[in-house]
Amino acid sequence: MSDQPVQPDPLRGLRGIFAGTLVMEAIVVGLALLVVNRIGAGLGAPAGWYTGALALAMVVAAFVQRRSWGLGLALALQIAMVVGWFASPALGALGLLFLLVWGFLLYVRWAVVRPQRLPTGGR
Repeated sequence: MSDQPVQPDPLRGLRGIFAGTLVMEAIVVGLALLVVNRIGAGLGAPAGWYTGALALAMVVAAFVQRRSWGLGLALALQIAMVVGWFASPALGALGLLFLLVWGFLLYVRWAVVRPQRLPTGGR
């Protein structure tokens, strides 16, 4: 065994928060299917398929948050949700709301990682 202490991963908890946020977001997008069905052209229309595929992709992205590219996938889905404005304005409005949530989560991630990158010693 090594005498080196194992450094805890400060981002481990944040990855859980990212995954939980994606699951909640997938539920909200899934509920947006009701809006697309009632107001839009129906679930068989491209807007319905887009919304359903987006909800499914968010569930999948929640499970890959351990990967190095998991956060990038989550952020790409946020952009896809805002672009969903063309499929359904309600979906785009939700995308803008969740974009603010993800902006806050990225700020928290930055605040957690920042102290580790500061040089030790000196002051």
